[in-house]
Parts: sequence; C-alpha cells; structure tokens
Amino acid sequence: MNYSAELKKFITSQYVYSAIRITLATVLPCLVLANFGILKEYFLFPLGTSFVALTDQPGPFIRRRNALTFAIISFVLVAMIASLFMNIKILVFAEIIIFGMFFSLIGVYGQRLAAVGSLSLVVLAIFIDGHLTGADILKSLLIFASGCTWFLLIFLIVTTIQPYKLASQMIGENYLQLAEFLKIKANYYQKNPDFDKLTTQVIAKQIEIKNLQEETRETVFKTRTIVNESTTTSRLLMLMFLNSMDLHEKLMTSESDYQKLQQSFEDTAILVKIHDYLNLLSEEMTNIGISLQIGTKAKPISNINEKLDHLNHDYFELRNKRISPDNFENFMVLRQILMRINEITKEINDIYKIFSQNVKLAKSLSTGLDLRKFLPNEEKLNFKVLKNNISFSSSHFRHALRITIALLVGYLFSLFQFLGIGHTYWILITIVAILKPAYSITKKRNLLRLYGTIAGAVIAYAILHYIHINQILFTILLLSMIMCFSFLKGKYFWAVLFMTIYIFLSFNFLSPGHVNIIFRDRIVDTIIGAVITSLVAYVVLPVWEHTQNLDLMKKSAECNLIYFQTVISKFLEEKFDIQEYKVKRKNAIIALANLSDNFQRMISEPKNQQKKLEVVHQFVATSHLITAYTASLSQYVKDNEKYPEIDAEGWSRKIEAEMQKVFHLLNGDKITETLNMESRIEPEDSSLDSLILKRKTELTEHESYDLRDPNKISHLTELKNIHDILELIYDVAKEQRKVIENYQSERKNEETTQPIPQQS
Repeated sequence: MNYSAELKKFITSQYVYSAIRITLATVLPCLVLANFGILKEYFLFPLGTSFVALTDQPGPFIRRRNALTFAIISFVLVAMIASLFMNIKILVFAEIIIFGMFFSLIGVYGQRLAAVGSLSLVVLAIFIDGHLTGADILKSLLIFASGCTWFLLIFLIVTTIQPYKLASQMIGENYLQLAEFLKIKANYYQKNPDFDKLTTQVIAKQIEIKNLQEETRETVFKTRTIVNESTTTSRLLMLMFLNSMDLHEKLMTSESDYQKLQQSFEDTAILVKIHDYLNLLSEEMTNIGISLQIGTKAKPISNINEKLDHLNHDYFELRNKRISPDNFENFMVLRQILMRINEITKEINDIYKIFSQNVKLAKSLSTGLDLRKFLPNEEKLNFKVLKNNISFSSSHFRHALRITIALLVGYLFSLFQFLGIGHTYWILITIVAILKPAYSITKKRNLLRLYGTIAGAVIAYAILHYIHINQILFTILLLSMIMCFSFLKGKYFWAVLFMTIYIFLSFNFLSPGHVNIIFRDRIVDTIIGAVITSLVAYVVLPVWEHTQNLDLMKKSAECNLIYFQTVISKFLEEKFDIQEYKVKRKNAIIALANLSDNFQRMISEPKNQQKKLEVVHQFVATSHLITAYTASLSQYVKDNEKYPEIDAEGWSRKIEAEMQKVFHLLNGDKITETLNMESRIEPEDSSLDSLILKRKTELTEHESYDLRDPNKISHLTELKNIHDILELIYDVAKEQRKVIENYQSERKNEETTQPIPQQS
C-alpha cells in the first residue's frame, strides 16, 4: 500500500476540509468566550454552531443554503418548545410524538432534509430536560440561535471565496474511487486470483461509485456557477467530471472471461505485466484525484507511455513466438484487452492535458447534453408527497413510528430515578444516531456506536488522568473534533471514538473534576440506548430487505434490456442518439448498484429474513456481468466502422428474447412460444467463421504477421471480440433466466407442500 498517497487522499478530501471548517467555526467563538471568562454561560453558542454544521450536506449552493436556513428555524423552534414545556410531562410526551413523526417523515424529501430532521431530534433531546438552558430560557435560546446563525454566515463567506472548492473535491474523489476500482480489476491478472472475492469487491465498489456519482452529478449539474458560467475553471471542472463518467465506462468494458484467460496464459508472464501496468495507471488516477482535491495542476508521476510501449512489445514478442491455429483466438482476446488498456492510457493522458488549463479547450467545451436528464430524481417539496407517505405501506412512515416509539421508551426510562441515569439526552441522542430505516444499518451502527463509545471513553479517561496541561488537552480536543467530523460519513466507529474523546474533554473544560461521572453516564446511557434501539428495530414494523428484492430485480432487468437495445441499435444501422445512450447507461448502472446495495444489507439481517439469498446473489452477479458486457459491446459503436459480418439482427432478437423471458418471469407472466422461438435463433455469422478458418490456414502454412502498431487492431480481431461478447451476454442472460425459473419452481413446490388447514 502507498501510505503517502493514502494520507494525501485523506488530508485533501472534502471530509477533512469540511471537518476543519466546522471545527474552526465551533472552536474560535469558544476561545473568545473563554478569554472573557463566559464560556460556560454561553456554551449553547458553539453547540448550535456544531449542530447546524452537521446538516450541511454536499450539493448545490442554493440547496445547501436553504437547508441550513430551514435547520436554524427548526432547531430554534424545537429548542423553544422543549424548554417552555419541560416541566409538563404530558406535553413532553406529546412533543416527542409530534416531532418524532414529523422530523423522521421529512426524510422522504431526500438526504439533506433527513439530516435536518435527525439533528432536530437531537436538539429536542438536548433541551428536553432543561439541563443546559438554566433559569433564563430566553437568554439561552438567543445564545443558541446566534450560534446556529454563525455557521450560516461562515458558510456564505467560504462559498463566496471558494465557489468551486466542493465541486473540485467531489470530482477528485470520483477519480480516487475509479483508481481503487482499477486496482481491483488489475487483480484479475495476478497469479491464482480469487475470482469470487474479486467479483464481490467489484460489485461493492460499483455501489460506492454510483452513490458518489449521484452526489457529484447533482453538485456539478445543478450548480449554476459550474454549468453556465463561462469561466475557464467552471468549464474545465465540467469536462473533468464528464471524462470521469466515460473513464468509468471504459474500466467496465475490460470485462472478460478471466478464468479462461488465466488458463490460456498461465505459463507466461504477460498477465502479471498487465496487472503491474494497471496498478501504475491506478496510481496516476490517484494522483489526478488528489490534485483536484487540493486544487493544483496534476503532473504525471511516471512515464506511462514508455511503460505501455514495453507492455505492447512484450505482447507482440509473445504473440510472434507462440501463436498457432490452436491458440490464436486466445491472442485475439488478449489483443483486445491491450487495446482497452491503450484507450484508458490515452484517456489519462488527455486528462493531464486538460490540467494544462488550455483556455481554447475550455471555451470550446459544449457537452451537447440535456443535463436535466442526468440529475438524480428528488421528491418535490410539497405536502402531497408527505401526505402520501402517511401509510403503513411506506417505509418512511414505519421508520418514523420506530423512531418515535424508541424515543418515548428512552425518555420513559430516564424518568426512573432509581436507575441513576445522569443525562436524559445521551439515551435519546444514541437512539436517533443509531436507528435507521434499514435494520441491517441499525444493527451495524449499534455495534459500532457501542464499541466506539467504550474505546473513546477509555482513551479519554486515560488522557484526563495523565495529562493536566490545558494547552495539550485543547490540542487533543481540536484534533479529535477534526477526526470525528472527517470520519462521520464513512467510518462510523472512528467517528464515535473521536466524538467521545472531544465530548469528555469539552465537559472537563466546562466542569473540571467530574470525569468519573461523565465516564459512567456516557457508557451506561449508550448501552441503554443501544438495547432500546435493537428491540424497537426488530419488533416495531421492520422493513426487511427481502421485500425490496423483487422490485429491484425487475428494475435491473428492465434497465439492462433497454441498455442493450440502445447499444445494439447502432449495429442494426438505426439512428444512434449519444445522449439517450448515456442516460440508459446511467440508469442501468444505478439500477444494478441499488440491487447490489440491497443484497449487501440483506446479508446483515437475521437468518430467518434472508429469503432466497442464493437466488438474489446469483441474480446480482449475472446482472453485473450483463451490464459490464453491454458496456464492452458499446466500445464498438463507431461512426466510421461497420461490421456486416456480424448478424446483428439475429443476435439482437436472440438476446432480447432471453432477457425478456427474465422480465416476464419476474412479473409472474407466462413465457410465450414466440419468445422461446426467438431465443433459439442461430445468428448467421458464417462469413466470420470463414475468416477465422482462413486465418487458421494461414497460420498452419506459417504465414504469421508481425503487427506492431499498438493503436490498431485487425478487423478480424474486432469481429471475433464482438461475436464473443454477444455470446457471453446471451449465455449470462440464459443463466439468469434459469436462476429465476428455479426460484419460481421452488416457490410453487413450497406452496403445494404446505398442509391444507382442516375445516372445522
């Protein structure tokens, strides 16, 4: 592992940048207040700042500004109502019910408002017992509101000074994810690869890339500054993002029959050399990503063109020594892989040219795309959407009920004085932080929160026991805050660990000498909150992932079919719309990632809820292959190239029939005889067979050509690869159909073997 690059990736990421901004926005007022000796009295100011800061999700400026404004209004309103009625227990229970349902339900409008809703419930937990407000409620509320508004002011100043910073960092992260994706793909070429493990890693990485692309797409396409502004920077950033999308597809097109490839070339070093070169390209992509995150011009870290020349030379040397009538088709496959590697290398070289800040290139940029078609779907902010989700069939409504019931139980628990619970809000905050719509995520966060809290508490206790110099303690507090906010999105255990440390240190500065009480309360309350969350998540209207599988499988099958139809249309000499193609490609990748993500969550659920796990796993694997092979086929869609030797119509009808069978089976429809006949069509690629036979004859007669142009590929090699890809798509679609047929027959057998209830 390149630890230097890993450290740079982390330090220059949007998460660390955001964490430093939040930390400074929170701590600087503390220093000023401490200087005047009034920090304890005005502690709600930095608290309000940190709460609003945590609702700031990546995205377009207007959406972020509006969400922060809504967060301030919600926080102050919740704090005011909670403070005014904290002594009237019946009204406190009413607050929990109303706020719990409303702030959980607004998650239907997307992650941004879901974050505001969750933090609003944390504010409710903080103010519910009046522990922090003191006697002067109005003064406390004004201080809290001022702290909330302070972060909005910081946000407006920073985004005015650096309007492109977030977009640049997010695009950079796209390249970093693609680099990791390429590293996984490179491992298919190492000695004795674990194919099942690598396939699982590829699918998991696809999920991460899809989620990141969705966030970046919204930030880039919806930000007026990036899309419409005629500055060089804005246009270059747009170009960099679009290039990352195309590069992602090129990486997907490298899908091959790796097991056959390993068998064919296991006694040579060529595959290991490909592995090493792909890792080299991965390092270059990492370098590009880091440069984008920092905001500097990227320069190549190695001479990839020279290394590519060596790789091509090694291939041609091996080919000319070993090619024969028996193995020349294997060399065709390998030649095609090298051609893809050449294209990826060219793409990386072009990206480095963009970094030269070529003004003419930037000004000539015109995507020709209707960018609205590429934006993620987001619910409109209208009451009808909220109203339609007030139903037991809505997963959002069920989640809102779980949150509300858990908060009621947690608050009720805190009222039992004999338990010795010190702070009501720690139980409630634990519940809000852990309880998520998906049971699997709740279960995982529950454990991570518990382990992180215990580990953080032990470390903080040791720090406070052995270190008594305030300057050192304050430095540790600052670093802990930065690390906490940096890890909050991706590494929850570490986020909780550092959060616990800075909370301990914060309370020690405010109230020195009470570390034992804080230690006990924090751990006990976290355990209580975790137990309540576990019980409620399992018992109260859980939404199991297996209930989502069928719809997601249908969506993936449909999107793959449309994606294939769009690509094959070019071979049928139909009108090819590049914009429509890119939209269909996006939809297929998103549908596949959603299905894969759902499957990964199902694995973490109780065994009795992992319904048809093996079937779903096989469907996910075959769907991934169909999407990848279709992407490979799309690389032959060229305006100046025709392939009349391929029976495109025959293959189109054959493959589409098989894919439609899958869709019919998933919908519970009978497969028509027409579809059965279409899927049995034998495409007439006789001219291709003749060309292959001719080439075999040439090789038998020792007519081997020493072709050494790495940028050119023979027409026969292209034809053979197109034929192989079409064959692979058909075979995988057929395998997928058999998976669903077996599933349907098993389900029918289960239904028929169930005992019939006796009539009374």
